[in-house]
Amino acid sequence: MKSEGSLLRNKQSLFLGDESPSLRNKLKVYRAMHDLTQEQLAEKIGVSRQTVIAIESDKYLPSLGLAFKIAALFKVKVEDVFVYQGEGGENES
Repeated sequence: MKSEGSLLRNKQSLFLGDESPSLRNKLKVYRAMHDLTQEQLAEKIGVSRQTVIAIESDKYLPSLGLAFKIAALFKVKVEDVFVYQGEGGENES
């Protein structure tokens, strides 16, 4: 019998396929523009430094609430920081 985790991964790969759309971010760019360290940004948005690292490296998608908090901190729209890329890597605007 397959584990619950492997079933979930199989469902995700079936749903998303190999060329799945993705969300990229410019968090590192905005952080640098505001002269903030990962630790300082983490404190301002209420997460750990490890979470900031994971978001910047596209290993973690923030919740909608956290995405809005990040955008508000930098006084930009959410879509300025987080960019949706459709299949094949093209930007969807």
